[in-house]
Amino acid sequence: QVQLVESGGGLVQAGGSLRLSCAASGRTFSTDRMGWFRQAPGKEREFVAAISRSGGSTNYANSVKGRFTISRDNAKNTVYLQMNSLKPEDTAVYYCAATAVGGIKYDYWGQGTQVTVPS
Repeated sequence: QVQLVESGGGLVQAGGSLRLSCAASGRTFSTDRMGWFRQAPGKEREFVAAISRSGGSTNYANSVKGRFTISRDNAKNTVYLQMNSLKPEDTAVYYCAATAVGGIKYDYWGQGTQVTVPS
């Protein structure tokens, strides 16, 4: 099993920054791609960003491109999401997720961390 624990969420004013962290434990060698998703109140969960196991490949939702940066430190089994120029529409619970090696579907999920950007 793989456990994912997010941290770093909070309340920040529009235009500010936050860095989210996701620490993985357990059978981390069985994980591959990692991603961040978010779910705002009354909305469906949406993709934010993802990174390959090596860190050499990343992709982002258009809504965060140029403002958010995903990275990972495999020695620490941790993935990060640096969020800059935050907007009220970024308010959501942010979830970390991981795929199994060779998989496409995100099999492992964290509990989420709240990010609030007041309007």
